[in-house]
Amino acid sequence: MKLAIAMSYTALFCLVFTRHVGAQTTLPVPASTATANIQPASRPATIDEAIDRIILREQLEVAEIKKQTPIVQTYIQEIKLDKDSGTIPQRDHYFLGQARLGKSVEDDSMLSTYDGMPLKGALANTFRAQAFLQMIYVDPHTEKFNRQNYKFDFVGREFLGEVRCVVFDVTPLPKTGNGRFRGRIYAEDQDYTIVRFSGAYTPIDPGFVSMKFNTHFDSWRANVQPGSWLPSYIYLQEMNVKFALGGHERFKAVTNLWGYRLSAAHKEDEFASMTIETATPLEDKSEVRDNSAVESRRAWNSEAEQNATEALERSGILTPAGPVDKVLDTVVNNLEVTNGLDIDLHCRVATFTTFELFSIGKMIVISRGLLDVIPDEATLASILAQGIADAMNPNPTVDQYAFGDFARVQPLEALRRYSFKEKPEDIKVANENALQLLTNSPYKDKLDTAALFLNQLNSEAKALSALISPRLGNSVYLGSGLTKMSSASLDAKKLDQITALPIGGRIKMNPWDDSIEFLNTKPVPLFSSREKMPFAVTPIQPYLTRYKVLAQTASTETSSLVGREKPTAQGQAR
Repeated sequence: MKLAIAMSYTALFCLVFTRHVGAQTTLPVPASTATANIQPASRPATIDEAIDRIILREQLEVAEIKKQTPIVQTYIQEIKLDKDSGTIPQRDHYFLGQARLGKSVEDDSMLSTYDGMPLKGALANTFRAQAFLQMIYVDPHTEKFNRQNYKFDFVGREFLGEVRCVVFDVTPLPKTGNGRFRGRIYAEDQDYTIVRFSGAYTPIDPGFVSMKFNTHFDSWRANVQPGSWLPSYIYLQEMNVKFALGGHERFKAVTNLWGYRLSAAHKEDEFASMTIETATPLEDKSEVRDNSAVESRRAWNSEAEQNATEALERSGILTPAGPVDKVLDTVVNNLEVTNGLDIDLHCRVATFTTFELFSIGKMIVISRGLLDVIPDEATLASILAQGIADAMNPNPTVDQYAFGDFARVQPLEALRRYSFKEKPEDIKVANENALQLLTNSPYKDKLDTAALFLNQLNSEAKALSALISPRLGNSVYLGSGLTKMSSASLDAKKLDQITALPIGGRIKMNPWDDSIEFLNTKPVPLFSSREKMPFAVTPIQPYLTRYKVLAQTASTETSSLVGREKPTAQGQAR
């Protein structure tokens, strides 16, 4: 029997990113601030030299970006103004695809049906996946990002996380054509690569992929390899788009990119480091025996789980095993122990923002987006209890994936080839079992927030249909059973009632290898109910760091969901 691990309950209310700001009137960096790996002679001595370096680096960076085929996800919320909440979603839309950036900006959909296309509303047939993807470039026509087309005004210096940047305002010069960028750029002060740019393309460029209107955006790049900064996150917002026939539209959106080095690439490292057998075979003195039918069936199911896991990792759909999984395993262990179960379940995380929960053999999969919005450990336990109940009643069709061809699936095929959805009658049984698991668990007296989370989700189900509609697995559903276990009621004006976090509120992902970790944040008191933002798209400012190769040493990291230290493997880009 496994030992239960002691728990503490720490709620994470909102996000805080440390940001240091500094401004100077001259460009040269004082000798006292020079970094150890950059010689003073390599730094530009004047503003003009810095501008030339930035332009050159952008050309080289774009050439590197065009070689990539990352996974691209865009989630959009059309919103309306509200006197209490500030804004509330009216409807949402979802795109998921794989980018092709060689000659143009293309986004091939990974969805089984192109369900990201809005079918109604004032912006019908306006949103395009490619239109959001083009914002990975400062200028859609990269060769035109130069002094002949732009005016550069030095603003000062600013830290974005740990990365010191020089900041310029850029303005298109007259008669330089359509589609020029107007806004602010941030270039890190070692190689002078642009790592952030915030503004808009203006005017509309009819020759490039575009929506029917321009939108403001804040585009970020991450240092995923030495000297390489690749697009990772874009926030978009328009609060008053006016139409010729009257009326206006408001929306917020976020685009995430990952999978620059999909997990399949790691197989080469695994092969190169394989252990060589000894010259003398080891003698196995144990009695040789055949597998029973039950053992063979279990082995077959295990092979199906392994094949599906490998295929989903290779497709950028499943994150590599890591420290977040161990936190989830702790909660599952607590539920197992107190219910007298010993079935050795484990957890993994899907990369999607959409809410996903399903099982593959003994593996429970929960999506990154669902983890993002869960406010506390008891709510997490209520969701994972549903995953445990699902795994205890396995889907009989999943063992089909034991055949070898299912392990060889390309990203664009994965969501069409794999499905872990359950029948309605099986979902009903799983939820009844999940409620029983919670009744016998140490969380049984702490389920008020979990009930409020589900009430909040149900209240916004119509507006958030794209967010809560699963692509691979099952919807989050504990129905009225859990709400009957709590007397708490929703109150949007109560500042201490945190029913759900905003999108991106808990997890950050490395866009190179898809690894994830918890955001390192602290609780912050709320000043207004408008700061609660349950399930909302909101701007997230990444904490930038430079790529570091660290020694493979054991360290610890504390999760805000489960109050314990969890081991982490260092040596990855952050």
